[in-house]
Amino acid sequence: MVKVTCRDETLADSEDSSPVVVEGNCYFPPESVNKSLLVPSDTTTECPWKGTASYYSAQIHGETLKDIAWYYANPKPKASHIKDHVAFYKNKVSIE
Repeated sequence: MVKVTCRDETLADSEDSSPVVVEGNCYFPPESVNKSLLVPSDTTTECPWKGTASYYSAQIHGETLKDIAWYYANPKPKASHIKDHVAFYKNKVSIE
């Protein structure tokens, strides 16, 4: 089981499913993510082999933590296995 927390709130919990590890990052299936704490960000980045990443910010205890997580809504073919899975910045959350 892998769990992502920030400021005593659970952002993701893989109790029912396993995250996919790509390039050292855990990508959590959508059903493992607490989207009630996440809001879409306008930020995007481009990966040569995964495609365009979209970002989430977290709203926790009245504070917005910008671009805390990312996902690939329309990944390139080699990254199709992480479609809509969410990864979190290790320096912004605790991953246990």
